[in-house]
Amino acid sequence: IVKASAGVKTAKELDGATICVQPGTTTEQNLAEWARSNQVRFTPVVIETLAEVTAAYLAGRCDSYTTDVSGLAALRAAQGRPEDHVILPEVISKEPLALAVRQGDARFADIVRWTHFLLLSAEEFGITQANVDQMLNDPRPEVQRMLGKSGGLGPMLGLSENWGVAVLKATGNYGEIFQRSLAPLGIQRGPNALWNAGGLQYSPPFR
Repeated sequence: IVKASAGVKTAKELDGATICVQPGTTTEQNLAEWARSNQVRFTPVVIETLAEVTAAYLAGRCDSYTTDVSGLAALRAAQGRPEDHVILPEVISKEPLALAVRQGDARFADIVRWTHFLLLSAEEFGITQANVDQMLNDPRPEVQRMLGKSGGLGPMLGLSENWGVAVLKATGNYGEIFQRSLAPLGIQRGPNALWNAGGLQYSPPFR
Protein backbone atom coordinates (compact mmCIF):
# COMPACT_ATOMS: atom_id res chain seq x y z
CA ILE A 1 0.00 0.00 0.00
CA VAL A 2 1.18 3.54 -0.77
CA LYS A 3 -0.23 7.01 -0.36
CA ALA A 4 -2.13 8.09 -3.47
CA SER A 5 -0.24 11.37 -3.46
CA ALA A 6 2.96 9.45 -4.33
CA GLY A 7 1.54 8.66 -7.78
CA VAL A 8 2.92 5.11 -7.68
CA LYS A 9 0.99 2.66 -9.88
CA THR A 10 3.03 -0.54 -9.56
CA ALA A 11 5.32 -2.07 -6.94
CA LYS A 12 8.19 -2.02 -9.44
CA GLU A 13 8.16 1.76 -9.13
CA LEU A 14 9.27 1.41 -5.50
CA ASP A 15 12.95 1.06 -6.43
CA GLY A 16 14.89 2.95 -3.75
CA ALA A 17 11.85 3.28 -1.46
CA THR A 18 11.53 2.58 2.24
CA ILE A 19 9.02 -0.18 3.02
CA CYS A 20 7.51 -0.93 6.44
CA VAL A 21 7.23 -4.61 7.33
CA GLN A 22 6.87 -6.72 10.47
CA PRO A 23 9.93 -8.85 11.34
CA GLY A 24 9.90 -12.64 11.44
CA THR A 25 6.87 -12.89 9.16
CA THR A 26 6.45 -14.61 5.82
CA THR A 27 5.68 -11.11 4.52
CA GLU A 28 9.24 -10.00 5.31
CA GLN A 29 10.68 -13.00 3.44
CA ASN A 30 8.29 -12.60 0.51
CA LEU A 31 9.21 -8.93 0.13
CA ALA A 32 12.93 -9.69 0.08
CA GLU A 33 12.56 -12.51 -2.45
CA TRP A 34 10.25 -10.50 -4.72
CA ALA A 35 12.60 -7.50 -4.66
CA ARG A 36 15.60 -9.67 -5.55
CA SER A 37 13.72 -11.35 -8.39
CA ASN A 38 12.59 -8.00 -9.82
CA GLN A 39 15.82 -6.09 -9.14
CA VAL A 40 14.03 -3.61 -6.92
CA ARG A 41 16.20 -2.00 -4.23
CA PHE A 42 14.49 -0.95 -1.03
CA THR A 43 15.23 -0.06 2.58
CA PRO A 44 13.19 -2.10 5.07
CA VAL A 45 11.72 -0.33 8.09
CA VAL A 46 11.26 -3.28 10.45
CA ILE A 47 8.80 -2.67 13.30
CA GLU A 48 7.58 -5.34 15.69
CA THR A 49 3.89 -4.75 16.36
CA LEU A 50 1.03 -4.27 13.92
CA ALA A 51 -0.13 -1.06 15.59
CA GLU A 52 3.35 0.46 15.44
CA VAL A 53 4.08 -0.55 11.85
CA THR A 54 0.81 0.83 10.55
CA ALA A 55 1.31 4.03 12.53
CA ALA A 56 4.77 4.37 11.00
CA TYR A 57 3.36 4.07 7.49
CA LEU A 58 0.59 6.58 8.18
CA ALA A 59 3.09 9.01 9.72
CA GLY A 60 5.28 8.86 6.62
CA ARG A 61 8.23 7.00 8.15
CA CYS A 62 8.14 4.70 5.12
CA ASP A 63 6.97 5.10 1.54
CA SER A 64 5.01 1.85 1.53
CA TYR A 65 3.74 -0.85 3.86
CA THR A 66 3.37 -4.52 2.95
CA THR A 67 1.32 -7.34 4.46
CA ASP A 68 -1.54 -9.64 3.37
CA VAL A 69 -4.02 -7.99 1.00
CA SER A 70 -6.80 -8.42 3.58
CA GLY A 71 -4.72 -6.52 6.14
CA LEU A 72 -3.98 -3.74 3.67
CA ALA A 73 -7.66 -3.45 2.77
CA ALA A 74 -8.63 -3.25 6.44
CA LEU A 75 -6.02 -0.56 7.06
CA ARG A 76 -7.23 1.51 4.11
CA ALA A 77 -10.89 1.15 5.08
CA ALA A 78 -10.16 2.37 8.62
CA GLN A 79 -8.85 5.72 7.40
CA GLY A 80 -11.00 8.83 7.25
CA ARG A 81 -10.21 9.12 3.54
CA PRO A 82 -9.55 5.61 2.19
CA GLU A 83 -9.08 7.03 -1.30
CA ASP A 84 -5.83 8.63 -0.08
CA HIS A 85 -4.24 5.16 -0.05
CA VAL A 86 -3.67 2.77 -2.97
CA ILE A 87 -3.14 -0.99 -2.79
CA LEU A 88 -0.73 -1.78 -5.61
CA PRO A 89 -1.80 -4.51 -8.04
CA GLU A 90 1.02 -7.01 -7.53
CA VAL A 91 0.18 -9.95 -5.28
CA ILE A 92 3.66 -11.24 -4.58
CA SER A 93 2.87 -14.53 -2.83
CA LYS A 94 0.11 -16.99 -2.01
CA GLU A 95 -0.79 -16.66 1.68
CA PRO A 96 -3.91 -18.75 2.32
CA LEU A 97 -5.95 -17.88 5.39
CA ALA A 98 -8.14 -20.60 6.88
CA LEU A 99 -10.53 -21.43 9.68
CA ALA A 100 -8.95 -22.73 12.87
CA VAL A 101 -10.25 -24.49 15.97
CA ARG A 102 -8.70 -25.61 19.23
CA GLN A 103 -6.60 -28.76 18.88
CA GLY A 104 -8.33 -31.88 20.16
CA ASP A 105 -11.90 -30.67 19.61
CA ALA A 106 -12.71 -32.95 16.68
CA ARG A 107 -16.49 -32.53 16.98
CA PHE A 108 -16.31 -28.74 16.71
CA ALA A 109 -13.76 -29.02 13.88
CA ASP A 110 -16.28 -31.13 11.95
CA ILE A 111 -19.03 -28.56 12.57
CA VAL A 112 -16.84 -25.67 11.39
CA ARG A 113 -15.69 -27.61 8.32
CA TRP A 114 -19.20 -28.62 7.25
CA THR A 115 -20.55 -25.14 7.91
CA HIS A 116 -17.95 -23.83 5.45
CA PHE A 117 -18.99 -26.51 2.96
CA LEU A 118 -22.64 -25.56 3.49
CA LEU A 119 -21.98 -21.89 2.70
CA LEU A 120 -20.17 -22.81 -0.52
CA SER A 121 -22.76 -25.37 -1.64
CA ALA A 122 -25.61 -23.00 -0.89
CA GLU A 123 -24.05 -20.39 -3.18
CA GLU A 124 -23.51 -22.99 -5.89
CA PHE A 125 -27.12 -24.20 -5.69
CA GLY A 126 -28.64 -20.72 -5.46
CA ILE A 127 -29.78 -20.90 -1.84
CA THR A 128 -29.77 -17.48 -0.19
CA GLN A 129 -30.72 -15.92 3.12
CA ALA A 130 -33.93 -14.68 1.51
CA ASN A 131 -35.09 -17.87 -0.24
CA VAL A 132 -33.96 -20.66 2.09
CA ASP A 133 -37.52 -21.44 3.23
CA GLN A 134 -38.73 -21.79 -0.37
CA MET A 135 -35.71 -23.96 -1.21
CA LEU A 136 -36.90 -26.54 1.32
CA ASN A 137 -39.21 -27.70 -1.46
CA ASP A 138 -36.44 -27.96 -4.06
CA PRO A 139 -36.47 -31.55 -5.37
CA ARG A 140 -32.72 -31.82 -5.98
CA PRO A 141 -31.27 -34.49 -3.66
CA GLU A 142 -28.19 -32.42 -2.77
CA VAL A 143 -30.36 -29.48 -1.71
CA GLN A 144 -32.57 -31.83 0.33
CA ARG A 145 -29.49 -33.13 2.16
CA MET A 146 -28.05 -29.63 2.74
CA LEU A 147 -31.27 -28.39 4.27
CA GLY A 148 -31.83 -31.48 6.43
CA LYS A 149 -34.80 -32.97 4.60
CA SER A 150 -32.81 -36.19 4.11
CA GLY A 151 -29.38 -37.67 4.74
CA GLY A 152 -29.10 -37.23 8.50
CA LEU A 153 -25.89 -35.16 8.44
CA GLY A 154 -27.04 -32.86 11.25
CA PRO A 155 -27.34 -35.58 13.90
CA MET A 156 -24.00 -37.04 12.77
CA LEU A 157 -22.47 -33.66 13.66
CA GLY A 158 -24.39 -33.49 16.94
CA LEU A 159 -26.73 -30.86 15.48
CA SER A 160 -30.40 -30.72 14.57
CA GLU A 161 -31.60 -31.85 11.16
CA ASN A 162 -32.28 -28.26 10.11
CA TRP A 163 -28.90 -26.84 11.17
CA GLY A 164 -28.18 -25.78 7.58
CA VAL A 165 -31.40 -23.79 7.40
CA ALA A 166 -30.53 -22.03 10.66
CA VAL A 167 -27.04 -21.12 9.42
CA LEU A 168 -28.25 -19.76 6.09
CA LYS A 169 -31.05 -17.75 7.67
CA ALA A 170 -28.50 -16.16 10.00
CA THR A 171 -25.71 -15.41 7.51
CA GLY A 172 -26.67 -16.14 3.92
CA ASN A 173 -24.37 -18.16 1.67
CA TYR A 174 -20.61 -17.69 1.16
CA GLY A 175 -21.05 -15.18 -1.64
CA GLU A 176 -23.48 -13.11 0.41
CA ILE A 177 -21.07 -13.04 3.36
CA PHE A 178 -18.17 -12.05 1.10
CA GLN A 179 -20.18 -9.31 -0.60
CA ARG A 180 -21.40 -7.94 2.71
CA SER A 181 -18.15 -8.11 4.67
CA LEU A 182 -15.18 -7.99 2.28
CA ALA A 183 -16.28 -6.39 -0.97
CA PRO A 184 -16.78 -3.00 0.75
CA LEU A 185 -13.08 -3.14 1.70
CA GLY A 186 -12.17 -3.47 -1.98
CA ILE A 187 -11.23 -7.16 -1.74
CA GLN A 188 -11.99 -9.15 -4.91
CA ARG A 189 -13.17 -12.77 -4.87
CA GLY A 190 -10.25 -13.96 -7.02
CA PRO A 191 -9.29 -17.52 -5.99
CA ASN A 192 -12.09 -17.38 -3.40
CA ALA A 193 -14.67 -17.65 -6.16
CA LEU A 194 -16.47 -20.97 -6.56
CA TRP A 195 -14.85 -23.71 -8.62
CA ASN A 196 -17.43 -23.28 -11.39
CA ALA A 197 -16.69 -19.55 -11.59
CA GLY A 198 -12.92 -19.85 -12.03
CA GLY A 199 -11.99 -20.00 -8.35
CA LEU A 200 -10.67 -22.63 -5.95
CA GLN A 201 -13.56 -22.92 -3.51
CA TYR A 202 -15.60 -26.11 -3.61
CA SER A 203 -17.49 -28.40 -1.29
CA PRO A 204 -17.60 -32.19 -1.31
CA PRO A 205 -21.06 -33.73 -1.73
CA PHE A 206 -23.38 -33.66 1.27
CA ARG A 207 -23.33 -37.38 1.92
